[in-house]
Amino acid sequence: MTEAHLDPIPYLTDLLGPAHVLTGEDTRRHAHDWTGKYKGTPRALLRPADRDQLAAIVTYAARHRLPVVPVAGNTGLAGGAYCDGALMVSVERLNRIREINPRARSATVEAGVILSQLHDAAEAQDLVFPLSFGARGSAMIGGVLSTNAGGSNVVRYGSTRGLCLGLEAVLPDGRVMDVMSPLHKDNTGLDLKDLMIGAEGTLGIVTAAVLRLFPRPRAYATAMVAVSDLDAALDLLNRLQEATGGAVEAFEYMPDDYMRQLFRLRPEMRPPFDRAYPISIMVEIGATAPRDATPGPDGRLPVVQLLEDTLGEGFERGEVLDAVIAQNETQREEIWARREISAEICFSAAHVVDNDIALPLDRVGTFLERMTARLPQIDPAAESVTVGHLGDGNLHYTVWASSGSADLKETIREAVEDEVAALDGSFSAEHGIGLSKLSTMARRKNPVALDAMRRIKAALDPEGIMNPGKLVPPAD
Repeated sequence: MTEAHLDPIPYLTDLLGPAHVLTGEDTRRHAHDWTGKYKGTPRALLRPADRDQLAAIVTYAARHRLPVVPVAGNTGLAGGAYCDGALMVSVERLNRIREINPRARSATVEAGVILSQLHDAAEAQDLVFPLSFGARGSAMIGGVLSTNAGGSNVVRYGSTRGLCLGLEAVLPDGRVMDVMSPLHKDNTGLDLKDLMIGAEGTLGIVTAAVLRLFPRPRAYATAMVAVSDLDAALDLLNRLQEATGGAVEAFEYMPDDYMRQLFRLRPEMRPPFDRAYPISIMVEIGATAPRDATPGPDGRLPVVQLLEDTLGEGFERGEVLDAVIAQNETQREEIWARREISAEICFSAAHVVDNDIALPLDRVGTFLERMTARLPQIDPAAESVTVGHLGDGNLHYTVWASSGSADLKETIREAVEDEVAALDGSFSAEHGIGLSKLSTMARRKNPVALDAMRRIKAALDPEGIMNPGKLVPPAD
């Protein structure tokens, strides 16, 4: 039980200094998440300078049974950093890029490094850290590891788990677990690194990591493509993967419901085509080989020519209806801007039911057909807005319900769960569980798997102080 009578502020102030122990109104910046849905009041917001200070905080909290909620960039969408009455521990001052190793193609970074800063540091060495999404200017490495973030480039590089070689974390009793191996192969028992990735701070606080870097593409071929249907889109994806040797970096699904709301809310953005189409795909290929990125005698890039040729074949088959290929970096950025604003678009309504799902690629269309028929039966006035990473089967299927009724929202969520389960999909692809999907976890996760998760949590955090109430629902 929490020692509610204890005042931890004097000890923590001595440890960190008064400028780094914030209370009351000074915690406002982290008292709510990006969506505005989850609002609380931290007992204090703590800003340790390094791993040892952070470990001292957790040791003290464990001794006195004080709940601890870790926070990084606070850009999550599932309520994973919600905090009310707990000690909120920010990793923002653990922000050093310790090393960029070009020969090993790795980066050793602390948890408070902002994703875009790592992008810049890697680019300075002609390398790339490929994880990217709209919040890259504020999301921090500790957060993306804790949620196993995905983003638009998963189709080529994988999610965060596949980009991490080793990490360091403070466990719920305050001890530091150092598995900062830079190795690509390390078969010495259980993979504790992977246990921490995606645990959303419930098993400890990530303080540093060794991350994989890749050659920076020498050229990109980027386009908006209108296709006849989802089968045609998947055929195009497969042909591009074969033609490029797996160099498709992004293959993003942007149907008419998304595009319509995008241009309604952001009219300054230009539509990609002269007319609207039911299905638009944003595709990007990254060329790392000089033969694909060196202009020919006509000044054209081979990777762009390859994309044009493949799209031309699609035109002849009637699968590709229209296409616009970026001719310069400004046009490429314009294409990406339409996609990266998606969170702002999807959360712009009053009554949002956010679904972050994954499906087998060939069943995405079936899911959408089923929900198009089912949603009006539940809420005739509801609207849906869909955008997603079609290259890996991840859809952000957002429903704008007609009211804020909790029962209505839960009924919609359960309907989505039904269809996802029937198609062998997952109800969480990249945003994590946090608070928003706890009821879904209780209904849909394999009971034996849930029991195993609870046992691991109890073994590492017997007092239940570390990010309590998140990720794993309580046992009945």
